[in-house]
Amino acid sequence: MTAVQLPDFADELVAAMAARDTERAEIPVIQPAEPFLDMAGEDLRRRIYLTENENGDSLCLRPEFTIPVCLGHIAGQVGTPRRYSYLGQVFRQRRVGGNEFYQAGIEDLGEADIAKADARAISDAAGLLRELLPSEYLSVTIGDQALFEAVVAGLGLPAGWQKRLIHAFGDETAMGRMIESLASAQAATVEESDLGELIVAGDVSAIAAHIGSVMEETGYSTHASRSPEEIAARLVEKTELEKTRLSDKAFAALKTFLALDARLSEAVAELRRFASSADLEIGSALNLFAARVEGIEASGADLPVMRWRAAFGRPLDYYTGLVFEIASTLEGAVLAGGGRYDRMMTLLGAREEIPAVGFSLWVDRIEALRTASGAGEPGE
Repeated sequence: MTAVQLPDFADELVAAMAARDTERAEIPVIQPAEPFLDMAGEDLRRRIYLTENENGDSLCLRPEFTIPVCLGHIAGQVGTPRRYSYLGQVFRQRRVGGNEFYQAGIEDLGEADIAKADARAISDAAGLLRELLPSEYLSVTIGDQALFEAVVAGLGLPAGWQKRLIHAFGDETAMGRMIESLASAQAATVEESDLGELIVAGDVSAIAAHIGSVMEETGYSTHASRSPEEIAARLVEKTELEKTRLSDKAFAALKTFLALDARLSEAVAELRRFASSADLEIGSALNLFAARVEGIEASGADLPVMRWRAAFGRPLDYYTGLVFEIASTLEGAVLAGGGRYDRMMTLLGAREEIPAVGFSLWVDRIEALRTASGAGEPGE
């Protein structure tokens, strides 16, 4: 890989992040691979540069900063709230624009006021971009995974389908396929055999015993993969999911929700009308969304130029609530993206739950726009 130079505005950016009450996080380039493989989205997992150490432990070149910043916070055993900033290289395979590039950002850990922290994340990201690109027109798109989860739960779908839909949030192609499959009854694809009869009956214990005996007869090691009990439970769940059908009312509600697209200033009213017409109880998620909008407005942001899209998500598995992106209106390039990831801290080993939200800036794209506008030239 070709060495990438720090942008000429690096010192300006570091100072601007420090002015927002952050402390600089220094993160090693070589990272343990397991946290990224477990928690990052499928797209990022495919792009990680993997290697091993002398003990056979999986390592990788740093593909992003959020996970290692959180790991560093946990290892340091420091209190919260705590705000970290960073600027450094990240490495991803098959990336348009280069496999090695710089990212900057802020991670906000431990702020109990969720709406306040969410609003601050958007305000900080937009503020930094305005300082670096004063003449650029920016668009802000906001989504909310927690709202989507509340709607899916309110439709009464089995837990397996809820998990599938939540995992697909933000991938409009995958979401469309799943919704269409829920629109009509599915034929269970179970073979006519003793095992097939057990699967249809949902007898997990008997299925596991049958699978275990087959494994033993064929010499297949149960240590090499999932246990017979895990395989049996998955077979029964898959069959049940294939037979699940959304009612016409529930199907219409889900389609209507995912089509919602409004100015942020009008989004709360749109959501309330939707919840009332669909007879769905999403009060807790909706109240948090409304509080966030109030916080964004209090920060001085121009709400009418921001949009909320119900189907908008970001391709990382660890988000739990707010997600957002800021792009160049004219060029269309995404310059910043982030969101809330409350569950990740305990999954990474924190002893207690720690609310968390953050964002990253795509430094190479910012640099390209500065160069095009002449902002990076000497004397400017």
